[in-house]
Order: sequence, then structure tokens, then C-alpha cells
Amino acid sequence: MAVSSGVVARYRAVRERVDAACRQAGRDPSEVELLPVSKTKPVELVRELHAAGVRTFGENKVQEAVAKHQQTADLPDLRWSVIGHLQTNKARDVARVAAEFQALDSVKVAAALERRLQAEGRGLDVYLQVNSSGEESKFGLPPEEVPALARELAAFSSLRVVGLMTLAAPSPEEAVVRACFERVRAVQQVLRDDDRAAGSYDRLSMGMSGDYELAIACGSTCVRVGTAIFGERPPQNDYAHYWPEGPSTS
Repeated sequence: MAVSSGVVARYRAVRERVDAACRQAGRDPSEVELLPVSKTKPVELVRELHAAGVRTFGENKVQEAVAKHQQTADLPDLRWSVIGHLQTNKARDVARVAAEFQALDSVKVAAALERRLQAEGRGLDVYLQVNSSGEESKFGLPPEEVPALARELAAFSSLRVVGLMTLAAPSPEEAVVRACFERVRAVQQVLRDDDRAAGSYDRLSMGMSGDYELAIACGSTCVRVGTAIFGERPPQNDYAHYWPEGPSTS
């Protein structure tokens, strides 16, 4: 008999906390997706969660998403969400294996994805990444620049714009983190009122292992949780090859 890794129990515990946070905020738990982020973790844990009913997983690195996509080819209903910064030379891989991309922040990347998606004959759900904390180390657009990108995306028929994504400031002060989420909510309202903006903005991908309950209170519809589900990862320097393109998003 196989020994359980505990990943399913941890996932269910996080889901219970997500549901409780929804009820506390007066929201229906079905409104909030729990996206397990499996970066640097073995594909066997993904298989355990899939067997328990989980169907969508997040990956920061394109090459890791591709590898795990190949390793789970026998699970055709498993979906991959690429949530990390994308270089244009990886657009082909995202167009081929991803069900969604959560970190779109430039016309250049949009154009590269559009070309590859057209060649693949498929579309892709995308979120626009907002740098809500103003940190230079983070990718994403400043809030005031997001509407201009949203308008330009109307020219890309293969990109289905579905919402906004952000990483809040890594602060122990709730007010600082809340302000990040509220800035994204403000951008969401601007885009909903802008009839030139491409797509729809019902989805907000906000919140990670340390702040997802606050994100839910602020309107998040997708929380990206890695450590609380899959366990601690080694120090970043121990796997620096995973991070040539930017910071963590879970």
C-alpha cells in the first residue's frame, strides 16, 4: 500500500480555510478557485491531487510546465496555468501546453503569444499582471498603465482577456497588503467602464500562501497557493536555475 505524502490533506485544509474566508466575507465559496502551485515539486504530487479531483495546477517556469505536461500526458483533463513572467522565446511552449497565462504585461509578449496561438489553432485565457506594490523587483504594469495595454489587446483575437493578477507587497502589515489588493480592484473597475478594453475583468488572481484570506476579503477569485499545499521548498539559492526570469508568484 502506497504511503500518502499528505498533499491531499493539506490541499483540503487550505480549501476549508478558503471556504471559511469566503463565508466571512459574505461570498459564495464557489466564486474562488484554489490554484495549487507545484513549482519545484515532483509530478507524483500532482498525480495525487489529480486523483483527488484537482484539475488545474500552476507553474512559474515554462520549462517546468512543459515537462510536467509531458509527464501527465495520460491525464487529458489536467490543465496548466503559467503564472510567472514570460520571455518571448518561450511563447511557443505556453501556446502549446497552457490553458491560461496569468502574467501578461506587454504588447510584445501578447504579439508573440498571438503568433504561436494562431499557428496552434487555439486560444488562451490571459490575466494582465499589475504591479500593485510599486516594487522595482516585480514584473507587471503600474496600475495607471494597465488600461492602455487592455485597449491594445483588442487586436489579438487568440487572447481571451479574463482578468487581472497581482502579487501584494511582502509586508507583515495588513494595511499595506490590503492597499495592493484595493489598487487592483480600482483598476478592475476602470477597465469594466472602458468599452475599448479587450475582454472581461470578472476574475482577480490575488493572494498566495501568506495572504490569501485577506485577498478573498478584497474580492479575489483565484488564490495561488504553493507552500501551504506542497510543503516548504529549499532556499532559493539551492535551485537558482528555476528563477532566471523573475520572482515567485505563489
